[in-house]
Amino acid sequence: MAIFPSVVILSGRIDIPAEIGAIEAGGAAFGAMGGLVTFSGYCRDEGGRLKALELEHYPGMAERELTKVAQSAAERWPLLACRAVHRHGLVLPGEEIVFVGCASAHRDAAFEAASYIMDFLKTRAPFWKREHLADGTVGGWVEAKAGDDQAAARWSAS
Repeated sequence: MAIFPSVVILSGRIDIPAEIGAIEAGGAAFGAMGGLVTFSGYCRDEGGRLKALELEHYPGMAERELTKVAQSAAERWPLLACRAVHRHGLVLPGEEIVFVGCASAHRDAAFEAASYIMDFLKTRAPFWKREHLADGTVGGWVEAKAGDDQAAARWSAS
């Protein structure tokens, strides 16, 4: 039986210890969990060039797409818990952008589900990134990377 993933998009910082604690203590994962895999993605300063990264999204649409990706992972692997959190707004270097946590009775399912969610989050969730540079200018919107599509494509072959 697949679980229902929890997804949220917020403008503030992600409390990663609290997210992990909620998975550890919550619902079906409690007592049955053999592995919890988490991924946290952070804003880089790009060698001191970047002052902030601006993340835009379509409210409602982004949550639906992220939920579809997480639900697909929950149907593909025997997860006990699944949580995805993504930020929008201005994110400073060193701050977290995304958190994904997947719990399962066995580690392989948790690892693969977390990786699957990140690969599809990068290609399907409607987020746009614009750089705010250290020199005070605003850069362009960041283009999608071909490597992200290649990473997501590996899941259709397996």
